[in-house]
Order: sequence, then C-alpha cells, then structure tokens
Amino acid sequence: MAENESGQEKTEQPTPKRLREAKEKGQVPRSRELSTFLVLMAAGGFMTFFGPTMGGQLAEQTAGRFDIERDLAYDSSLLLPYLSEQIFMTLHTLLPLFGVLMVAAVLAPILIGGANFSWQAAKPKASKLNPLKGLKRIFSWQGLMEFGKTFAKFVLIAGVAMSVLWAFSDRLLMLGYEPLEQAIAHAAQLALGTFVAVSAALILVAAIDAPFQMWNHQKQLRMTRQELKDEYKETDGKPEVKQKIRQLQQEMAQRRMMEEVPKADVVITNPTHYAVAITYEASRMAAPKLVAKGVDEVAASIRAVADEHKIIRVEAPRVARAIYFTTDLNQEIPNGLFVAVARILAYVYQLKRADADVAMPDDLPVPEDYLDPQQPRGRRRNR
Repeated sequence: MAENESGQEKTEQPTPKRLREAKEKGQVPRSRELSTFLVLMAAGGFMTFFGPTMGGQLAEQTAGRFDIERDLAYDSSLLLPYLSEQIFMTLHTLLPLFGVLMVAAVLAPILIGGANFSWQAAKPKASKLNPLKGLKRIFSWQGLMEFGKTFAKFVLIAGVAMSVLWAFSDRLLMLGYEPLEQAIAHAAQLALGTFVAVSAALILVAAIDAPFQMWNHQKQLRMTRQELKDEYKETDGKPEVKQKIRQLQQEMAQRRMMEEVPKADVVITNPTHYAVAITYEASRMAAPKLVAKGVDEVAASIRAVADEHKIIRVEAPRVARAIYFTTDLNQEIPNGLFVAVARILAYVYQLKRADADVAMPDDLPVPEDYLDPQQPRGRRRNR
C-alpha cells in the first residue's frame, strides 16, 4: 500500500474536501487513450459521411489551380491575392472537419474527469525542468505503466493495420488497372476504411485505460488516518475549541435568561436544587410562560436575582421539577400544570395586595410522569 512521508499507510478513501482541493489544483482523472480514441473516431465518422463531398470540393479546387491565366502567374500584385483566396477556400472546405475535431478534443476529457480549469496547474513550475526529476518520473512505476500502454498500443495498431491491409490487398493491387480518377476514389475509400478500423481498435486500450486512470486518481489521493483526523479538526474545529465555544454560548444564554428574571411574577423552587421563573400577562398570553430555569448553581443565581428585585419565591418542589423537565425557555407551561400554576399565581397576586391572611395552597396537582425526565416531552405537554 501507498505510504506518506511519515510511513503511515494510506488506507482511507479521500474526503470530499481533499477531492475538491485536488480539483482546484488541476488533479482530475484524465485518459489520453480515451481522448485519442474519441477524436479519431469523430474524424473517421465525419469523413465517412461527408468525406466524398469534401474530397470532391478539394479536387475541384486543386484542378482549378493548375489552370490559371498567364498574366496572373507573372504579376506578383495579382498572384498574392489569388493565393490568399485559394487558401481561404481550402480552409473553408476543411472548416467543418476542424470544428468536429475541436469539439471532440474538448468534450472527450470531460467524460471521466469533468470540466475543470485550474490556474494552479497552468502556472509554470521549475521542478518540471529538473532533469533528475524527469528521469525519476520516466523510470517510476507510473512511467513504466505508460511505456507498457504505448507498446501495447503499438502492437495492437500494427496488428490491426496489417490485418486490414492484408484483407484489402487484392483491391490495392487492382488500383493500377483502374482509370486515374476511379483509382484515386477507391484509394481514398481504402485509406478511410483502414483509418476507421485502426481507430476503432483503440477502444480496447481506452476501455482499459479509463477505469485505470480513475482508480489511480483515487489511489493517489488516499489518506492516512492521521490525515483524516487533522482534516476533521480543521473542518469542525478542535474539540477544546468547540468546548470553549459551547461554554461561551451557554454563558451568554444564561446572562440573557437572568435578565428576564426581574420580569417574572413568581419564582418556584425545589427549594434548593431547582428554580423556575414564571410570568403571565392575561392580555397577551394564553398560558403562563417560563422565562428562566436552572438547577443547583443556576437555580441559586435565579433565587439571588429574584431576591434582589423582590420577586416572590414560592416553594413547590413537585411543581418546580415538573416545569423544569417539561418546559423550554420562553415556552408556555403544559396543560397538565395549568391548575397548579394558576393556584400559585393566585396566591402571589394576593400577597402583592398585602393580604396577610392568604395561605399557600396545598393542593397542587402534578401528573407523576411530569416528574420523570426520561418521559417524551411532547407527549407530556399534550396531556
């Protein structure tokens, strides 16, 4: 298996981030054999369908160039524009073929690597001019693979070409007995047939090379487990940093919560472990709302802020625990606690009116499952 400089084996598949960075550097799978095959087949297909028409036009243009006026041949001022015109006519005739080849050359690499242009890959690199590194690349495993492909391609093309020529040998010999124009047309057909056959033979090389290039690209980008861990830290942040961020977020949320305690109508306690602050405005609330809650140290802070702002505190352990387990901040209390909280608020409102004879209500109904933190919160709230 491949190893990095630290000696660790690259056994892990590349992550999307590593693939994206490689693409930005121009490292994408490419198969030259597939591109060559598609370009040659595009040329062969075009010439098969449009070659006779194009050949006729070129033959007519060539014949016309041997029949020019005497004055044109001896007058340089007329000869240059005439030559320019003839070159333009030839290029105009060949333009469709050039267009097909250009489109095929552009689209062929996209088939396995996608469209990609990287300025980093386009930058000149001095390392590529180093002859020692060049020799190292030539005699590397990759260089040997390229040599093997080239040799196999040569053997394949030579074998196919010899087979085609052997099959066409009788027709080639008969060309000498045909009229000139007919022999030229037949020779062009034989040459085109040989070209298409040889080009089609490259499909075997392309069918092997394209998957190999995709596999080799993935292999080169494989990562060690340490690289995966380092990337995870860079992407998601180091655990200690994330913990510090969560701590800061909790502190900010707690400060905002403490700012709401002075607005509460009552703070219900356990009396020491739990504390919840409740507010209720009949004109704009359908039910009392929880503005602060906490356990242990946070509960102590809530009690301290309540005492500082003279918010009435009521000891109702079961109600405090039930609200803590069932209700989120800035959320209305669940249906099952309406009666208990309503009685507590009534008691608080009587205290605010300086009614000295009012007594803390004893009957504060709390469903048992409201006291179990393991119970699904949604089911308890809908009761």
